[in-house]
Amino acid sequence: MSNDWKNRLGVVYSTNPDFKYVTADDLAEPIETLAPERQKLVVSIDRRNRGGKQVTLVSGFVGREGDLAALAKTLKTRCGVGGSAKDGEILIQGDFRDRIVDILTSLGFRAKRGN
Repeated sequence: MSNDWKNRLGVVYSTNPDFKYVTADDLAEPIETLAPERQKLVVSIDRRNRGGKQVTLVSGFVGREGDLAALAKTLKTRCGVGGSAKDGEILIQGDFRDRIVDILTSLGFRAKRGN
């Protein structure tokens, strides 16, 4: 990691040769991705802090970031638009609520349309 030192700011130096610095991320267990039929996804539209542009927000995903990114890539490809995935949410550019709910239900997810 090139920015590993940033995580250790404020840590006191140790002279113990066997000392290993452990972060909270190292102690946390990896989250297992729930099966699609157990996921409860909410598809809504968001306009806040985006300069008036609309984005479709898919929230409620429980699982690994890699699985979230794979689902986001599938949705972006099928809708033909850009977007991103982070912090358990998928952002799709534009208003695609109905299309995304149809795609998610065809993939086996329990998805409902929000606002």
